[in-house]
Amino acid sequence: MICLIATVIWSTTAIFIRYLTQTYSMPPLLLAFWRDFFTSITVAVALAIISRPLLQVERRHLAFLAGYGLALAFLNTSWTISVALNGAAVSTVLVYSSPAVTAVVAWRLFGERLDRVKVAAVILSLLGCALVSGAYLPGMWQLNLIGVTTGLLSGLAMAIYNLMGKAASLRQINPWSTLLYSFTGAAAILLVINLSSLGQAEGLARADLLWLGKAFTAWIVLAILAMGPTIAGYGLYIVSLGYLPAGVANLIATLEPVFTAILAYLLLAERLSAIQLLGSALIAAGIVLLRIQEGQAR
Repeated sequence: MICLIATVIWSTTAIFIRYLTQTYSMPPLLLAFWRDFFTSITVAVALAIISRPLLQVERRHLAFLAGYGLALAFLNTSWTISVALNGAAVSTVLVYSSPAVTAVVAWRLFGERLDRVKVAAVILSLLGCALVSGAYLPGMWQLNLIGVTTGLLSGLAMAIYNLMGKAASLRQINPWSTLLYSFTGAAAILLVINLSSLGQAEGLARADLLWLGKAFTAWIVLAILAMGPTIAGYGLYIVSLGYLPAGVANLIATLEPVFTAILAYLLLAERLSAIQLLGSALIAAGIVLLRIQEGQAR
C-alpha cells in the first residue's frame, strides 16, 4: 500500500505541470526552475530538523553531484516541455521508455549483460515510443517537432538520471543527500538558463522570474508539486523498499503512466488514441520484462 500510494502521488506530477503551463502560460524552463528550487529548500529544511549530518557530503563527491544536478536539469527541462506540448498522459508514457534505454547504456558503460530479454524490452520500448509520440508519421515532425523531440529526449534524460543514481549508490552517498544536492544543482543551472538569452528567447525577461505574480493559487500548486510528487512520492517509495523486494516495488511503480492517463482524462479531458494505447502497452510490456528479470536476478 505504501508503494502504491507513492506511485499515485508520483502520477500527479505531469497533471500539476500541465495545469500551470495551460492555466497560467508559465514557461516550462521557469516552471522547472521553481520546482527544483522549492524541492531543494524543502529537503534542506527537513534534513536540518531531522538529520543534520545528511546536509554534508565528502568533498570528493561534489563534482559528481554537480554532474548529477546537470542531469536532473536536463531531465526536468525536457520533460516539462514535453508535458506542455504533448500533454500529461503522453509525456509520462514517453519518459517511461527510460528503463530500456538504461539497459543499453548500462551495457556499454557498466558492462552489464544485454541478453534476449533486455533486447526484446528495448525493441518493445522503441516501437511503443514511435506509436505514442506519432514519430512514425512524417507529418508529426513538421507539426510538433519540438514536442516529439523533447518527448523522446525525456526518456534518454531519465535513463541518464537513473544511471547516475546507481553511481551515487555505488559511491555510498545517502539517497537524501543525493536528492538535496542534485535538486540544488539543477535549480542553480536552471536559474542561470532562465536569466540567459535562452530563457529570454522563450519569452522570459529577467524581471519575469516572478512570472506568477500575485497568483496565490499557482504558487500553492508549485509548492505542492515540490512537496507532494517530488518529495513525498520519493520518500514513501524509499520506505516501501523496507517492506518489499526492489523488483516488486519497481513493478508497482510501473503503474504510474496508467494513473497519470486516468487523472489526465478525468481532470484535463486528455484522451489517448487506440494507437497510443497500443504503444503504451508495448512500453509497459518492456518495463515489466525488465522488472521481472531484475526480481529473478535478486
